[in-house]
Amino acid sequence: MELDEHDLGKERLTAEQLDALIGTRNHLDFLNPRNELYRQRKMKEHPPARDEALKFMAQEPNLIRRPIVIRGEKMVLGFDEEGLRKLAK
Repeated sequence: MELDEHDLGKERLTAEQLDALIGTRNHLDFLNPRNELYRQRKMKEHPPARDEALKFMAQEPNLIRRPIVIRGEKMVLGFDEEGLRKLAK
């Protein structure tokens, strides 16, 4: 399978681009719980509203769970070996 890579550290996504990427999915699934900002703001205990989360992810790309692999309408977040296998079929 061929992949197009987007380096979020070099080419940050705007809040609007993140909103379009997330679509109707739960924005909380896109937050990286290993990120320092996630822990400092205790986002697990106090989940941010969608607009606030989009703003944080646009400012701090490491807050976004990666990799994000998209094929058509299907998406896999984070390292999910089984999910990636299914996506490759």
